[in-house]
Amino acid sequence: MRVSIVVLMVACSVASTFAQKYTVSKSMITFYSHAAIEDIKADNQKATSVFYSNTGDIAFVVPINEFQFKKSLMQEHFNEKYMETEKYPKATFQGKVSGYDAAVVTSQNVTAKGKLTVHGVTRDVEIPGTIEKSGDNLNMKSVFIVKLADYKVDIPKLMWQNIAEQVEVTVQFTYKPQ
Repeated sequence: MRVSIVVLMVACSVASTFAQKYTVSKSMITFYSHAAIEDIKADNQKATSVFYSNTGDIAFVVPINEFQFKKSLMQEHFNEKYMETEKYPKATFQGKVSGYDAAVVTSQNVTAKGKLTVHGVTRDVEIPGTIEKSGDNLNMKSVFIVKLADYKVDIPKLMWQNIAEQVEVTVQFTYKPQ
């Protein structure tokens, strides 16, 4: 009888540990650049992420060459001239989310602090966002600014009216429990 109770306690403990791990079932990363001559927008649905609700640990990887533009020439220039995707194929974030309470059902304001790596440059960042429960899933959203110079993304002098010095990044993840 005692062995059965111990086994049940261990099984429940292991199950609750696994229930606190979430992986992305749907992702959307968008960047938007407003410049004098034209606005540039691209979407990426190929990001992967994991979030541990019990510790707040979060990580995500964005394949840079998966950003989709309306104009194919923009996409080509983005990958070859600016982001150098052959050399720097992905952007990553690794950090901790604070302000999340698993017992709260409504939308919660949270902050992710960690290291963002873009174009081979890693910087400490603090990113505001929200997390909302939807059944067993979690919806996470964040909008933040990335300054291109901070990540050594060079804009040729001739292109300063076409490309902004900073871009607005929107991250939307739907996580499912594992």
